[in-house]
Amino acid sequence: MAPALSFPVINMGLLGGEERPAAMELLHDACENWGFFEILNHGISTELMDEVEKLTKDHYKRVREQRFLEFASKALQDGGDDDARGVKAGNLDWESTFFVRHLPESNLAELPDLDDGYRRVMKRFAGELEALAERLLDLLCENLGLEKGYLPRAFRGPRGAPTFGTKVSSYPPCPRPDLVSGLRAHTDAGGIILLFQDDRVGGLQLLKDGEWVDVPPMRHSIVVNLGDQLEVITNGRYKSVVHRVVAQPDGNRMSIASFYNPGGDAVIFPAPALVKTEEAAAAYPKFVFEDYMKLYMRRKFEAKEPRFEAFKSMETESSNRSIAIA
Repeated sequence: MAPALSFPVINMGLLGGEERPAAMELLHDACENWGFFEILNHGISTELMDEVEKLTKDHYKRVREQRFLEFASKALQDGGDDDARGVKAGNLDWESTFFVRHLPESNLAELPDLDDGYRRVMKRFAGELEALAERLLDLLCENLGLEKGYLPRAFRGPRGAPTFGTKVSSYPPCPRPDLVSGLRAHTDAGGIILLFQDDRVGGLQLLKDGEWVDVPPMRHSIVVNLGDQLEVITNGRYKSVVHRVVAQPDGNRMSIASFYNPGGDAVIFPAPALVKTEEAAAAYPKFVFEDYMKLYMRRKFEAKEPRFEAFKSMETESSNRSIAIA
């Protein structure tokens, strides 16, 4: 496994001073060569992050732990053979999760088992993350030479709203990490992902140059990674990266991943300013984000390239039909 010493960490406090050019260059390199980076001094208060962490861990202990232990017992009792649903342990993820939708409409009030205090804190935290995601997208625009606001506008679609939601996960201690993953290797389907992760228990890894690299736990940082849609819009200048969570024998890892994605009706295609004339035929496909998600849900744990190729094939077939009709 490659060491994590060179993992890109960006101090956003430097963006307002003389060191801005160096910080922007580090951000550009992280997006171009890693697809992952960690940010400090991002503007979200440490007090709010501490409150989110405490309430999330308390909620798992109070509401979800027993349910997970029952699942875990069944998943491992046959030593990796098919469970009652016909699913092998190797095709399961050692995680306890729930999902919160923020945009276009919040479902926070509808989720069972959350107390009012936790709802209020999560709503406030989501608002901070939404603003941070849009700030980061504009920084990416600047580095790519795109006009300010291009990426947020591309995400909004005809209805004028992105899709934004949070996956709250716990990765409890696993007695058989040789048998089951915390979360199987995949790329993320969407746009830009902001992760508030446990600073004591690791396990998140990304694949770089054929080796798995640890994403280092760091107090009060936000881990950022790029999804498939940004790879398409940037015409491959920035790429989504395969990552996984390795189950740990000790410790319960908290993970709060917020996905700032295009709206379901957004039409995704490479930014014209990033497509050279001679590359046009080899450019990424054009598709509606909702259609991409339908394919992704069936093929999440497979390589992304066949997903892109599937839409390129559909584009070609549609173009050929149009020519034939003409």
